[in-house]
Amino acid sequence: MKSKDKHDNQYVSALQVARHAGVSRSAVSRAFTPGASVSAKKREKIMEAAEALGYQVNDLARGLLARRSRLVGLVVTQPELGYRSHLVAALTKALIHRGSVPIVINTGRTEEELVAAQKILFGYRAEATIILSGSPPSSFVDLARRNGQPLIVLGRSETGADDVNIDNEGAGREAARFFVAGGATRLGFAGALSRAPTTVERERGFVQEAQFQGCATVIGNGGNSDYAGGQEAARQLFERESDWPQAVFCVNDLVAFGLIDYVRKQTRLVIPDDLSVIGFDDVPEASWDAYNLTTFRQDPATMAAHAVALLDRRLAEPDRPPAHERLATLLILRESARIPAGYESLRPCRNARILSDGTAE
Repeated sequence: MKSKDKHDNQYVSALQVARHAGVSRSAVSRAFTPGASVSAKKREKIMEAAEALGYQVNDLARGLLARRSRLVGLVVTQPELGYRSHLVAALTKALIHRGSVPIVINTGRTEEELVAAQKILFGYRAEATIILSGSPPSSFVDLARRNGQPLIVLGRSETGADDVNIDNEGAGREAARFFVAGGATRLGFAGALSRAPTTVERERGFVQEAQFQGCATVIGNGGNSDYAGGQEAARQLFERESDWPQAVFCVNDLVAFGLIDYVRKQTRLVIPDDLSVIGFDDVPEASWDAYNLTTFRQDPATMAAHAVALLDRRLAEPDRPPAHERLATLLILRESARIPAGYESLRPCRNARILSDGTAE
């Protein structure tokens, strides 16, 4: 008997398994339903037939019948960039381990792309939506809420939604204290005009602490928080030699990479002797010899685990108040920044980790 009745390019059906095993269609359904009534002998016969035919249960159809989807939408703009790509990878892994089916929705940058993304996500009745920092606009969040979907928001906050955030302001303050402890008095911040919530918070903490420490500050903003944005921010920060900063805190590692390459090519400054640079994220490239970037680490696996835990709690308790979680960051010491006297004992370790209060972990 052929493994497929008519069309070799079609999936094997439960009916084909039933015919192969010589049982009813309902028996096949019960055999693949945990706790359903079916004899051990018949179940074994059905499983052997399913194995021979390569049959897999249609979980999508089963979910629709049960009015409960296992799909979870991950809504993100430019998922291929920097830390975002690693967070998407960690989220998909965590969701699969949970038994969910993650769907990555790239919202794009135009209104048409956003509308298309909305139709796909809500048309498939996803069980929940996880929205990543900086994207999409609040209108997308409002639509998800009106459709009754649980919302988990990462790296930003939305009214009525659970969220997981990094202590961005605390990291900004620690970066300023680190630079000042190393002797810097003119501090720079390399950000982006896109003004994502994370950018605003890191800049605010850094500038406020720098002012508290009595330091002059200068800000350079690229168009986006990417490598090209880092180059543009560097052009602004190092436009006039008399105003060159002695240390720069970059909104993320991609911006730091662009800034470091610009400084090496366009100025006579030596990193870290003349200029200290700190990034944010600790993407794998930060440890490459080309950069050896001192940076704040936010662990994508930890962020994903907290997001999934919030999702489980929301589904178990739909009416509970929104939860707001804040995760600490760690400053990873490498070679792009001068190490202050208080941190010298950790200098031999290329990946020494400093807590937000300045003490060693």
